[in-house]
Amino acid sequence: QVQLVESGGGLVQAGGSLRLSCTASGIIFSINTMNWYRQAPGKQRELVAKITSGGVRNYADSVKGRFTISRDNAKNTVYLQMNSLKPEDTAVYYCNVRPGLVPPDYWGQGTQVTVSS
Repeated sequence: QVQLVESGGGLVQAGGSLRLSCTASGIIFSINTMNWYRQAPGKQRELVAKITSGGVRNYADSVKGRFTISRDNAKNTVYLQMNSLKPEDTAVYYCNVRPGLVPPDYWGQGTQVTVSS
């Protein structure tokens, strides 16, 4: 079965950095677009960044220039490097993949990121 396991969240002061990791199993990782979403309390889940199998990256406007998504196909792992963190980045961050052309999607368990002012 498909499993996504995230790590790397934590508490950081504004202006600090964190790197999230998501390791996948049960899929052919290298051919899949991998996504990072986040959900803040009381808000809808939003797409933060995505990286295609060919390495094309897209970002939400709110994180452009601060966050970088990357992947290591040899390790079946996608990363989210988060710099210049702001309190509004506080959320649970989720790794996501849709292996087929249609749902289902698969989600990790989420990792909490808290940015203090």
